[in-house]
Amino acid sequence: MNLVKETVAQMKGIPEEKDLVEALKKAIFEITFNKLDGEERIMTCTKITDMIPEESRPKTDKKAKEGTVTVWDINAKGWRSFRYDRVTKAVPCIF
Repeated sequence: MNLVKETVAQMKGIPEEKDLVEALKKAIFEITFNKLDGEERIMTCTKITDMIPEESRPKTDKKAKEGTVTVWDINAKGWRSFRYDRVTKAVPCIF
């Protein structure tokens, strides 16, 4: 457990990176983050296999680069990624 990462996550009110990745495997989230150009982005996304079209599902268990979270964007219907350290809000969606 990394105390700095845990403290930063608590201050932001978001789950730690590993916990967020696990939660994304079980639910759809609305993730708010700042893009590299500074623009705020809100993305509805998940890692739930059944929510991803079969032809787009990962064929390997390739790990994402540390600090980067790769997700399926529900609205854009495609793979997207964001830097965990730029996340400002993570809210589970209720459908």
